[in-house]
Amino acid sequence: MKLHVVLEPSEQGGFTALVPALPGCISEGDTRDEALANIQEAIALYLEPVEDDAARGAADADRRRG
Repeated sequence: MKLHVVLEPSEQGGFTALVPALPGCISEGDTRDEALANIQEAIALYLEPVEDDAARGAADADRRRG
């Protein structure tokens, strides 16, 4: 999945990274590279519950059929 990441200088120094398609998915870092690494982790954590819910939903559907 490709997501658009906005990277901008922070007023306090360093950089802020956010993903407009994922409300509330925001991170920061002292350098551009650190901010980008941090936002990759934030994206993974943001999407993790969705994957768990999808797997749980499929398991529930299998139980209902079985």
